[in-house]
Amino acid sequence: MNEVKSHNFLEEIIEEDLKAGKYQSIVTRFPPEPNGYLHIGHATSICLNFGLTARYGGYTNLRFDDTNPVTEETEFVDSIKADIKWLGFEWKYELYASDYFATLYEYAHILINKGLAYVDDLTSEEIAQLKGTPVDPGKDSPFRDRSIDENCRLFEKMKDGEYPDGSKTLRAKIDMKHPNMLMRDPLLYRIKHAHHHRTGDAWCIYPMYDFAHGQSDSIEQITHSICTLEFIPHRELYDWLIEKLEIYPSHQYEFARRNLSYTVMSKRKLMQLVNDGYVNGWDDPRMPTISGMRRRGFTPASIRNFCERIGIAKRENIIDFSLLEFFLREDLNNTALRVMAVLDPVKLIITNYEDEKTEELTCENGPDEAYGTRQISFCKELWIEREDFMEEPAKKWFRLAPGASVRLKSAYIVRCDNFQKDENGNLETIYCTYFPETRSGLDNGTMKVKGTIHWVSVEHAIKAEVRMYDRLFKVENPSSEDGDFKDYINPDSLQILNAFIEPSLKKAAVVDRYQFLRKGYFCLDEKSTSENLVFNRTVTLKDAWAKEVKR
Repeated sequence: MNEVKSHNFLEEIIEEDLKAGKYQSIVTRFPPEPNGYLHIGHATSICLNFGLTARYGGYTNLRFDDTNPVTEETEFVDSIKADIKWLGFEWKYELYASDYFATLYEYAHILINKGLAYVDDLTSEEIAQLKGTPVDPGKDSPFRDRSIDENCRLFEKMKDGEYPDGSKTLRAKIDMKHPNMLMRDPLLYRIKHAHHHRTGDAWCIYPMYDFAHGQSDSIEQITHSICTLEFIPHRELYDWLIEKLEIYPSHQYEFARRNLSYTVMSKRKLMQLVNDGYVNGWDDPRMPTISGMRRRGFTPASIRNFCERIGIAKRENIIDFSLLEFFLREDLNNTALRVMAVLDPVKLIITNYEDEKTEELTCENGPDEAYGTRQISFCKELWIEREDFMEEPAKKWFRLAPGASVRLKSAYIVRCDNFQKDENGNLETIYCTYFPETRSGLDNGTMKVKGTIHWVSVEHAIKAEVRMYDRLFKVENPSSEDGDFKDYINPDSLQILNAFIEPSLKKAAVVDRYQFLRKGYFCLDEKSTSENLVFNRTVTLKDAWAKEVKR
């Protein structure tokens, strides 16, 4: 019996609209402001908007809300496009709010000529003082009753650059006593003598978000304009402007943000982390940005599956980071190549193995036979993990210890005969005997052991830098804690190790994903070089944080 997928409230709305013949197909848009890099919260909106048009027919536009020239850069535009494509989506039209500056300017004149907008000389501080409070009505600006002709003339002079920044604004004339404070004569235009990344110096007045947003939706004939919950109070202004301008009636719908535990999702706070040097750029693998997750080794499928699983709702909540890691492990477990790497090496010498002998042993490449096999060199001296030896073994210890035996992965069973420490008392060398008849694939099963450990040949291993990434913050919701959110940064969010890895990883590509046997999932860092190989830990094999919480 096939499971019937329940619809979310947006899908129910769309199905009703289509059933009623309101639309033949739907049109959505993803409208980021190019003033930073996209993060996992944006991924939810991307998957939602593109997913709806894929399911119900229609298309999705990518529209950049580039109405603030001071904070916007082409770098951010390029990164946003790269992130969306990496997630697996293609937009129909690439558009910009700046494409509509001339049209929006004409719309503003329509409102002025209808007596629904006026030029105000008040400063931003004076406007705020007259705005009132949620329980106290606001007061009219002394410039509210200017004539239509005067407002048209002043607005044209604003456009022509005759006034300095902050000296005048264009405001809608609605109601300074309105219970929704956003309807108390909101700003439509402000003066900014700043170079725009696309229009250059052609404009010195720029529309406010609330004016550009709904009108851009209307111009593009967006059927379902999907926003997050903080835009609920803005919907009334959205509808008012469309009604008064008598343009295509786009409709706004809101869903709840999905915040992620152990990180911050505010673009302002993420920028602080970058600018103050707490992370190494927007694409730092500890960041919740899509570019950071890509560099860390997340897969598009894992993020899409995560977004599908958490769905959308009308109430905000915090999603456990472990759920995202669950979908990541699920994907990587089925796709990652299996290799051997030793992150905390100690030397193991097989005393009864010939000095100059080298064997080529067969290792499996992946989770099943379809991935094939590879050859790996085996010699007298090997690197193994330091944690795989215990001088005084605990109960149920199945790895190396004096007199204990273990299988070397895809190789032989060895027995620890002796060990040596350096002058500081640190383990330096382990001496073992191997049993030739126990070679993997040829073993007749006469000798049994319970433990298997990984290794790399000392002679053939190559060096690599391994970056062990973990959660960026020590607390679940750093934004809700007392004090500065940066006070809760996890000091152990990055540890750098010098490791030995098997030679096959010389050919590693950035797009490849690997399971370092018994150590976790890793990928080649995009800034790695052939002279300095760098691998990032994407995620552990198991949820280590769940154990920490239980303690």
